[in-house]
Amino acid sequence: MPEQARAGSRAPSRAGEDGAGAAPLAPRARLLPALAAVYRAQLSRARVARIPLLFVATFQSIGIMILMRGVVDGGAEARAVVAGSSVLVVAFVALNLLAQYFGQLRASGGLDHYATLPVPPAAVVLGAAGAYASFTAPGTAVTAVVGSVLFELPMTHLWVLAAVIPLSGAALAGLGAALGLLAPRQELATLCGQLGMSAALLLGVLPAEHMPAPIAYARDLLPSTYGVEALARSFDARPDWLLVAADLGVCAAVGVVSLAVATWAYRRAAVR
Repeated sequence: MPEQARAGSRAPSRAGEDGAGAAPLAPRARLLPALAAVYRAQLSRARVARIPLLFVATFQSIGIMILMRGVVDGGAEARAVVAGSSVLVVAFVALNLLAQYFGQLRASGGLDHYATLPVPPAAVVLGAAGAYASFTAPGTAVTAVVGSVLFELPMTHLWVLAAVIPLSGAALAGLGAALGLLAPRQELATLCGQLGMSAALLLGVLPAEHMPAPIAYARDLLPSTYGVEALARSFDARPDWLLVAADLGVCAAVGVVSLAVATWAYRRAAVR
């Protein structure tokens, strides 16, 4: 009995100590579940707010092809125009709009909201980039089909778009996110996104054979170029699949690097 009494007298003190201590924090969310949650949220937001802009991007690319139809008859030039116009839809949404989105998020203090959530920074960047990149799929496919009909190109290998869209989208979305997060002001983020899309337009749609050497070198530095080249090669009667795979591999490598830079930029912007 005395031992039980002593044990009972010690119990309230332990309860008091536990109550006075800080409550344990919730465990940090794992990468994949957090990535899926951010992706679904961003995709739902993009579906509501960005559908009109997707129509603009698609009609813009189709209009460029119609204009180029008057000066390009066929051959390699036609393949370059159709491929460049298709990937331009990806550049408009994944690069331009994502740069504006992260620039606005940083300027309005929206990054503070994400910083308070128990999710890894990579999940925020990858989820937003994946949502914006996948959002471009319908417009890119429609542009490629319309361009193939307009320039009488074969559509047998258009299944390559299943690789071109996500890999080009990852590279361009990572670049857009990095530009938006690193720009010191929202206006500069918008300007960088617009300049990036303009570079994708001028260097991707125009045939490379007619470009001066310095501009051709600049074209090689643009991530979307390799997606354009991969799609253009697929219009050949007998595509060189090794070159197609090499171009897609470059897109994948640039995508990994650009998304890593965007994740670092997010960490840097979130702690300021």
